[in-house]
Amino acid sequence: MTTNKQPTLLGECLAEFIGTGLLIFFGVGCVAALVLTGATFGQWEISIMWGFGVAIAIYCTAGVSGAHINPAVTIALAAFHGFDKAKVIPYIISQLLGAFCSAALVYALYSNLFTDYEIAHGFARDSKDALATAGIFSTYPHASLSFFGAFAVEFVITAVLMFVILALGDESNGASRGAMNPLLIGILIAVIGGSLGPLTGFAMNPARDFGPKLFAYFAGWEYALTGAKDIPYFIVPILAPIAGACFGGWLYPKAIAAYLPQQGQGCTIPNQCDNEDEAQEARA
Repeated sequence: MTTNKQPTLLGECLAEFIGTGLLIFFGVGCVAALVLTGATFGQWEISIMWGFGVAIAIYCTAGVSGAHINPAVTIALAAFHGFDKAKVIPYIISQLLGAFCSAALVYALYSNLFTDYEIAHGFARDSKDALATAGIFSTYPHASLSFFGAFAVEFVITAVLMFVILALGDESNGASRGAMNPLLIGILIAVIGGSLGPLTGFAMNPARDFGPKLFAYFAGWEYALTGAKDIPYFIVPILAPIAGACFGGWLYPKAIAAYLPQQGQGCTIPNQCDNEDEAQEARA
């Protein structure tokens, strides 16, 4: 005999911790392999690895917590889509801790290679040159980008991320995607990373960036938080994704959901039509 149990807040927070940790384990591990071992990954390969990491994390934890694995998503859902506001802070703390601990785990596994790389390239972690390895853990902008340019990039790509996540999860919008949803979100991450990732490292997630950044700072990377910028760079991957996700979360209901065909009022997918006349119209 089986019984249906509702997840407790503790269970949901544990799922967010694990989900965000899995995301960082695969993503940061991929970048560590690229930098420290000379693995021949291009931008697309890195983006796909991050995307698959997101998909795996969602598959593992969505049934318990919804697999937000991103404070920006949590805040946007609470602001515009009815997520329980009392859970926002516990979720965010769990996501940050998951990212921090997972970054520490990747560092422990690669620790000898970090040391060898620093010796081979002749720099200490308290130097600006060490941003080459601090960037394994978190994101920094392209040298040609200003602080506000980086903010704009992160705002836009996170708005797109949130908008498409809502579209994919909306059962009224086209064919049912069901179990394909996590994979489609992973593909979305990969597409964003492959197209715009070189500009800022496509953080789109305050926990994904700040948790590992904080670990790197505690592990001796003096410029990990500031990025050697006059305005500390860690601000951008926190505030811009939150603002962008909120904009995307606000925009989707206004721009798409409000215009979706209602039952008996027309449809766009032939096999979802209410009668043959509508089906013929949709096919046309």
